[in-house]
Amino acid sequence: MRLFFRPRSGVAAPVGLPTRPGLAVREVAPPPVPRPRPLALPRSSERVIPAAVKLAVDADMAALYQGQTWSGGAGFPGYAALAELCQCPEYRRPAEIMASEMTRKWLRLVAIGDSDAGAKAEKVRALTAAFQRLKVREVFRQAAEQDGFFGRSQIFLELDGGRTPPEELDKPLLETPAKLGKGITALRVIEPLWTYPAGYNAADPLRDDYFQPDCWYVQGRKVHASRLLTLVSRPVPDLLKPAYCFGGLSLSQMMKPYVDNWLHTRQSVADSVYNFSTSVLKTNMAGILEGGAATALWQRVKLFTQMRGNRGLMVLDKDSEEFAAVTTPLSGLRDLQAQAQEHMAAVTGIPLVKLLGITPSGLNASSAGEMRAFYDWVEACQERLFAPLLQRLLRLLQLSLFGAVDPGITWRWESLWSLDEAELAAARKTEAETAALYVGQGVLSAAEVRAGLVGREGSPYAALDLE
Repeated sequence: MRLFFRPRSGVAAPVGLPTRPGLAVREVAPPPVPRPRPLALPRSSERVIPAAVKLAVDADMAALYQGQTWSGGAGFPGYAALAELCQCPEYRRPAEIMASEMTRKWLRLVAIGDSDAGAKAEKVRALTAAFQRLKVREVFRQAAEQDGFFGRSQIFLELDGGRTPPEELDKPLLETPAKLGKGITALRVIEPLWTYPAGYNAADPLRDDYFQPDCWYVQGRKVHASRLLTLVSRPVPDLLKPAYCFGGLSLSQMMKPYVDNWLHTRQSVADSVYNFSTSVLKTNMAGILEGGAATALWQRVKLFTQMRGNRGLMVLDKDSEEFAAVTTPLSGLRDLQAQAQEHMAAVTGIPLVKLLGITPSGLNASSAGEMRAFYDWVEACQERLFAPLLQRLLRLLQLSLFGAVDPGITWRWESLWSLDEAELAAARKTEAETAALYVGQGVLSAAEVRAGLVGREGSPYAALDLE
């Protein structure tokens, strides 16, 4: 415990220290130590589930939670606490970056196979228009963002303009044209705070629905799981799924220890800079400590504080007093603060230049390698998280639009990495030299090379007339 003395009127000193007018003692408490949090079933918000309903969990599962605690303060903090963390940029920015990168270039619907190419092309155009009408790209971005904030996000498939009867919502959504009616009219992103699992299989691990809720309560209404596209990027083990409300580990929760260290370090560095210089007056303190009047001393301190500056003057007794300034060394604080900030990027997997705007320094320093590795990871996340949801959405749209599913219609992810002008020019030069070599050896003709240049997507020669 450190004690700081500063002149302030009306504050009494603690017991054991001499009481003087204007003497104040401020105690600086150490940083709080996280307390163990007991593992328990989550509580839902009011009116999310009926009053007489609770999470369907067998007695054995509830018994396992008795007396179990997380050391170090870990554990599911609840959606209200996670929502509060979204106000802090250290928690919000990583989730926004991941969601934006996963949907920045997005996808392109394509038709594979040579049979009936004209009909497939027409279907691709109709499905592309449906994706744009439903704002699939923006909806998936919001869902990925909420998954980073809370560990779970759900997309509701709205049919017939939201006129589905309540008694139909808790029934499975069969993938048939008759069940779909007029098709999907909207996609609604639902925060996990407003949903609660209604029941799940906790008895037979050999079934596909083991620890998978078959229905969810959405603001008191029971909705079948087939009418929701659930996104959980970091699932927890089966034992913890009920405690996490069948969500996953949020990015905010993973970052919390690193953000806490960063905030504490940042404030400590700011305090060191603010108090790096302390003025010291060496004078005779015997009379004051023995109970003498300290009014004159405090008046001198107050006068010096008010007149402190380049134009101020400190008058001392040359025989019994001495004035000095004690400074705190600031060397190394910059490195300590930078390391605490960079640790936040380690847990997110986002390069420093993307997360914090810190560019590499030194000769020939470049972050191209880190960005390529990051884009590879983002593309893997797209395929792992978005692909199952997009497959089902694409099937439902084809059934509602065409009455059948064409397995030859799929999508291709657009590459996140793009060449700059110099790299693009070098690549075109290499392709031109390769084409000239093929033409010279008779493998291709000049007309075929020209047709390839005109037909290539994004080619600067697309406006040329082949005739």
